[in-house]
Amino acid sequence: MTADALLCLCRAGFEPELAAELTERAAEAGFAGYARTQRASGFVEFVCHDAAALDRALPFHQLIFARQKLLRLADLRELDPTDRIAPILAALEATTAEGPRSTFGELWVEHPDSDEGKPLAGLARAFANALRPALREAGWLSRQDDASRPRLHVVFVSGQHAMLTRSDTRDAAPWPLGIPRLRMHPDAPSRSALKLEEALLTLLDDGERKRLLRDGMRGADLGAAPGGWSWVLVRNGLHVTSVDNGPLRPHLLDSGKVEHVRADGFHWQPKAPLDWMVCDMVEQPRRVAERMATWMREGWCRHTIFNLKLPMKKRWDETRLCLDLFTAQAARPMTVRARQLFHDREEITVFATLR
Repeated sequence: MTADALLCLCRAGFEPELAAELTERAAEAGFAGYARTQRASGFVEFVCHDAAALDRALPFHQLIFARQKLLRLADLRELDPTDRIAPILAALEATTAEGPRSTFGELWVEHPDSDEGKPLAGLARAFANALRPALREAGWLSRQDDASRPRLHVVFVSGQHAMLTRSDTRDAAPWPLGIPRLRMHPDAPSRSALKLEEALLTLLDDGERKRLLRDGMRGADLGAAPGGWSWVLVRNGLHVTSVDNGPLRPHLLDSGKVEHVRADGFHWQPKAPLDWMVCDMVEQPRRVAERMATWMREGWCRHTIFNLKLPMKKRWDETRLCLDLFTAQAARPMTVRARQLFHDREEITVFATLR
């Protein structure tokens, strides 16, 4: 049995954006196919002749609206609630017709993060506990979790419909549903701190976090009030200039690492080059992209994370336009990554670093 589709999870309501992104990126990579989804479902299927090759051609870190990227092995419908395990084992056995048996390193049983999918969380947990020993007994799952091997995913769409999928742990999100579980710290000035924490966890790898976030570095937070993003930078060892005409939470200033400058973030510039600049200002995305490009072009910072607030329509088109505008106007060699994070809403988060 040959994999017939990519299955990508996303934020409910952003299926059209993910479908448009997959369609465009597949065409650029030379693959013909089509996206299939329903509004508010929380996932998109991209069907093509050689889904495995497309999976390799579309690295997960390049996708913006996908929380998780999976290769679908079987679409199992009309499952009998009294025995869902047998059809899964049979589907796995069918894969041996295409090659040697694979042993998976982990099993994740999941569901879309949607109104219809969330009630399946209990089923997913219980079924994982029942399926795991059956897979090990049949030789499909290693006796201990092994992240070096492919991961097996069962994604429930309903109690009678599940998709059997796999992922390469080096090319997929390392969290179930693609969602890192972060908790609001009691000292955080605002919930927006979770967005920057997730961005640092999602858009940078372990080596980059150690290399690019070090004690004594200096950064700026544009549109800082009440200080959530400044607080995250301070926790990572930075000295921060928080730029906003509005007030910061008083305890943030007690750290001794924050200077509050009452100014407009779109016009302020540093007196000397900084390591970091972050920005979560509510403004037209093209205007933000242009200002961020100025920072990189002029060498005012080496690394940046910023948000682009998207319009209600043609959000994929606006995303491509803003990212192209940013890279063109920065006019310097950069590594750029973007993602719609779990803690984002009508926006995407961008990380850029000078090469």
